[in-house]
This record gives sequence, C-alpha cells and structure tokens, in this order.
Amino acid sequence: MAAWPTWSRSREWLEQNDAFRRDILNLLAESPEPLRSRDLPDTSIVSWQSTGWTHNRNVGQMLEFLAMRGEIAIAARRGRERLWTLAERVYPRHPPALPADEAHTVRNERRLTALGIAREKSTAMPLEPVDVGQAGEAAVVEGVPGVWRVDPATLERELELPRSTPFAGRTALLSPFDRLVYDRVRAQQLFDFEYTLEMYKPAAKRRWGYFALPILHGDRLVGKLDAKADRKAGVLTVHAIHEDEPFDRGIRHGVDEEIRELARWLELEVVRGEPEP
Repeated sequence: MAAWPTWSRSREWLEQNDAFRRDILNLLAESPEPLRSRDLPDTSIVSWQSTGWTHNRNVGQMLEFLAMRGEIAIAARRGRERLWTLAERVYPRHPPALPADEAHTVRNERRLTALGIAREKSTAMPLEPVDVGQAGEAAVVEGVPGVWRVDPATLERELELPRSTPFAGRTALLSPFDRLVYDRVRAQQLFDFEYTLEMYKPAAKRRWGYFALPILHGDRLVGKLDAKADRKAGVLTVHAIHEDEPFDRGIRHGVDEEIRELARWLELEVVRGEPEP
C-alpha cells in the first residue's frame, strides 16, 4: 500500500492534488462519525481525466486512491453509499510495516491460504493478483500444464480427516468477484467452469446475462443465474437459470431456495421473467 500507485498518471495526479488529499484526511480526522463522499468538498487543483464514468469525479477518485494506499477505509455502508474514515479507526493495529519483499511474501502466503491452490505465475491482474510465487509447495494438476502451488496447511487438514468424514456442501449463489471464480482461467482449468462478466457486452452478444451469478452446488460449479433486482418495483426478476449440466431435483431445489433467500435478503418478491433481449 505504501508504494501505491505504481502507474505514473495516478502518481502524478496524487502529487498535483496533495493539498486536496490532506483536506480529506483532515476532515475525516476531525469528524466523530464516518463521512459519505458527498460530505467531502472537491478542493482538487487538477481534475481527474478519464474516458469512462470516473471523469471529473475527483472526490470519489481520491477516496479510492487513499483506500488503496491504506490511509482511509470503509467503516460502514448506508444503503448503497460507503462511509469513510481514517484507516487506523477500522483496521487492527499492526507491527511496523514490513520491507516490500517480505510483505509480498506474506501476502502470497495469505492468498494461497485463501485459495488453497493457485498458479505460481500468471497474467497480471489490474487489482488483486491471482498468482502466489513460491508460497506453499509445488504441485502438478493432472491434465493442466504449468506449475501450481498448494497450501500445506490445507493438505495436512485433509490428510488428518477420517476417511469416513463426508464432505458437507450446500448450494450457493456466488458473486462474479468471489475468489473461487475471480480467476476465470483457473476456474475453467480446475473446475471446467466457463464464465465471463458480460455487463460490458452488447445485450445481443451475452450468453448468460448482464451480471450472472455463478452457481455452486456442493463441490461443483454447475451454472449461472441471470436475475435483476428492481427495488422500485419491489421484485427480483429471474430471467434465466443456465445449467452447465442438467440439474437434478436436488440441485434445482437448492438453487430455488437460494433465490428465495436472496430475495428475502433484498426484501424483494421473486418473479419469473423472459430472458432479456
């Protein structure tokens, strides 16, 4: 975090707006309660330039940058709005910062613990990396090229379990950013699960929907849910359930129950609709 950002354009913008940065930090420090982005004035000297939706959204961009640098953090949410405060009020106290090389090693070890198995080297990702370097132990996945790394603690736990202990899974609707499926190549190579986030595709070219949710059943990724929440209408519209393999009665029951649970959490009513054009 201390070395972020590594991109020259972002670093230059931060340097040009250092007074703006300090204004935000001072306001968050003085406020007894976390603040929304709309509570913070734009005192930038140079506006953020973008061809996308972040163009001239200087307060939002600065908040994102300060969060990436570990200077501020999200303390809570009010509806869809994030509430910001100083990072020291949210994160637990830590020992002094590690040297960069050691910090990367620790991060790789923690990432591998979360994933269980990951690539030693992989394509760079824009935010969260998906490879783990030399963390853990080397492994070969049958039928998949390349070097993988496995978490030794996970292997030890599996070996210690009695053979008679069955795996107890359930059905779950996953976020497209869930770490089980975040690395699309890994998901396809390990679990034969093909997935692409299609919100940026023209509607006619989408296979699974604008923001389809991967479906996990037990230890298998079995399909995608194309649904849309309409809070004004008070409904969760299920446009389609894409089955990567034919669902049996158990899978169908589990998926239907998860849809009902999602609707209850959103305080919406489930309706079945036609696939979106």
